[in-house]
Amino acid sequence: MKEKICVIIAGPTAVGKTAVAIEVARHFNTAIISADSRQCFKEMNIGVAKPSTEELQQVHHYFIGSHSIHDKVNAVEFEQYALQAAGEIFQQHDIAVVTGGTGLYIKAFCEGLDDMPPVSLTIRQAITEQYEQQGLAWLQQQVQQHDPLYYDTGEIQNPQRLIRALEVKQATGVSIRTYQQGKKAVRPFRIIKLGLELPKPELHARINARVDNMMKQGLLQEVTALVPFKNLNALQTVGYSEVFDYLNGKISLPHAIEQIKTNTRHYAKRQMTWFKKDEAIQWFSPYDVNELISYCESKRI
Repeated sequence: MKEKICVIIAGPTAVGKTAVAIEVARHFNTAIISADSRQCFKEMNIGVAKPSTEELQQVHHYFIGSHSIHDKVNAVEFEQYALQAAGEIFQQHDIAVVTGGTGLYIKAFCEGLDDMPPVSLTIRQAITEQYEQQGLAWLQQQVQQHDPLYYDTGEIQNPQRLIRALEVKQATGVSIRTYQQGKKAVRPFRIIKLGLELPKPELHARINARVDNMMKQGLLQEVTALVPFKNLNALQTVGYSEVFDYLNGKISLPHAIEQIKTNTRHYAKRQMTWFKKDEAIQWFSPYDVNELISYCESKRI
């Protein structure tokens, strides 16, 4: 029986992970598990850069449009889902491909999640109430002040994760990152970690062009249809928050578009900060797909 292998393809948003993952999956005649915390929602398409219908037809994808924005989806849920998906893939294939830019989801799949300390309901409610009154900017400022380590590396557009970081700091006096360094789970497969990177100017140009294309594809109409659900956690994300601000009359549409570009660039920087800390990742250019595939082949037993 051949050894089972999971090929992880990570990297910042807009670097080209989808296209590379499809090439790798087609080469090994296997399926892809998405590790993107937003592409799993069926109601969100344009703003999360979901793979196209044509791309999805080329290779079977797990965790794409698999959930509703009303569902509870987090790293714990993803870990369980992805491990089950990998098990299904391994019934037919020796290799599975996992790709995405949500670092915590990839960590959960590869290593398992850490045990978090208990936090009193009083602390959680107090932070949540203040957030509801004062908004995301206040929450970001609080985390930057009290847990700068998380602020520099975490997903600061996600209020749920910011609240979690702040409540752990208030309850324990230390950064949530202290608890995110536990024992690694043992998986019944070997993991090959690959990263995709581009020079910063090129990545930024890609991000800007992608946002412009999203607007042409109908991002404004997509977000408008989701206004009744704008307070759901799934929609507290780049590309949606800024358009909600425009629809609420807070900013102009051109300003919203520029904010999406700026916030996406900042998010890409945080993604790279996260992934660069993982010394197991072998880095490639998205243009060097053949070299990347050859590397995978050389690691097979």
